[in-house]
Parts: sequence; structure tokens; C-alpha cells
Amino acid sequence: MSRQVVRSSKFRHVFGQPAKADQCYEDVRVSQTTWDSGFCAVNPKFVALICEASGGGAFLVLPLGKVWEIPDGGLMLPLREPVVTLEGHTKRVGIVAWHTTAQNVLLSAGCDNVIMVWDVGTGAAMLTLGPEVHPDTIYSVDWSRDGGLICTSCRDKRVRIIEPRKGTVVAEKDRPHEGTRPVRAVFVSEGKILTTGFSRMSERQVALWDTKHLEEPLSLQELDTSSGVLLPFFDPDTNIVYLCGK
Repeated sequence: MSRQVVRSSKFRHVFGQPAKADQCYEDVRVSQTTWDSGFCAVNPKFVALICEASGGGAFLVLPLGKVWEIPDGGLMLPLREPVVTLEGHTKRVGIVAWHTTAQNVLLSAGCDNVIMVWDVGTGAAMLTLGPEVHPDTIYSVDWSRDGGLICTSCRDKRVRIIEPRKGTVVAEKDRPHEGTRPVRAVFVSEGKILTTGFSRMSERQVALWDTKHLEEPLSLQELDTSSGVLLPFFDPDTNIVYLCGK
């Protein structure tokens, strides 16, 4: 007789717990745009949310330590104004990403094919990468672990490694996946990037790349034939990549 062996996993019986009402944000108009994105970015002090707005892209930056700033004398009317609103994109914003090491530094990318780096303390844009860097829609943006580089994926089927201080592309890979569907890219440990995309036969794939040698992937794996775009999220504390899809 053969006995089936179940592979052990420390995540096998892990379940999430919903936060209490006093630890939640309510009445926030999250964007309804059809974009494969998480629409938010969180660091230990702030949460940034892409919201509904007219006349271009906009997003809110809210402190985690307090829901709203309460004026002297208490509340007389409901407060719906954010602490900081950053405006600069001419079209809707689809991506926000906090800097991995610098305080109060936030990156945003919009349908205007522009990437902007903000100082949320002053509300000023510190850096703008125009459409000459990305000639088409930006699918994903991610900071490196030390914050010195960003990797992007674009509708022109290229993954780029960019040094944001100089605004220069230091490396790029054309067609990391042969399919025509969108590609996503994130930095992982030891200066490598992980991409998700589709094969020529519309099979979902995940690949690992060395940023110094982008000619061939270190690893390429086909997952399934689902049509949903895979969104990768890397946890540097556990060295685990989570893949989420619709």
C-alpha cells in the first residue's frame, strides 16, 4: 500500500482577520478605472490611494496614525478633505509606489506615459520622467530594494531598468514574454527582477532575470491558461513572491 504524502507548509492554515472599524478608512472614492493595479501603496506611516477625480489623475495621501486632522473646537461638519493631494498628471493615475528607503517619497505613473516622484511632505514633484522614456502605456513600476533603481514594463513590450536621479535607462529587455498581453515586473532579492506575462499560446508565465544579463531568463515557468493578468508582489522579509490575478 502506498501512502499519500501531503507537503507541509507554514501558510497552510493561515487566515486573515478583518480590521476593526476604528482602524479603517471610509468614504474614500477609489478609482473605477479598468486598470490591472492594486490602486494603493502603503508604508509604515502613510497610505496612498488612487481616487476618482475630474480633469486628470489624482490620488490621496493619508496618515496611518490618525484618520483626519481634527480642527480646534472639534468637528462642526463632516471632513472629506485629504491631508495632501498631489496633482501633476494630465491623465488618470494608475500606479503609486512608495520609495523603499527614503521617507515621504512617492512615485506615480499615469496614462499620460509620465512617471513622477513626489515629496509628500511638501507636495512638490522632485522628478519627472516624460513620454520620451515610455512611448506608450506604463503597465508597472517598482523600486529596487535600495531605492537606487526602478524597473518598468510598458505597452511597447519592453522592460526597462531606470536610474531615476539621472532619468536614464541603464538596461532594457525587449519582449521578455512572447505573448501580446501585458507584462508586469518587480524587483526581488539580489538585484534580480521577476516578470509575469503570456506565451505565444496565451499561457501565463513567470520568469526570473538577472538585471546585468537580460539576454536569457534565469528561470521561465508556465503556469496555466487563464486569461487574467498576474500581479506580482514581493515580500523582502520572507523572500516570497505572491501572484494575484482576476
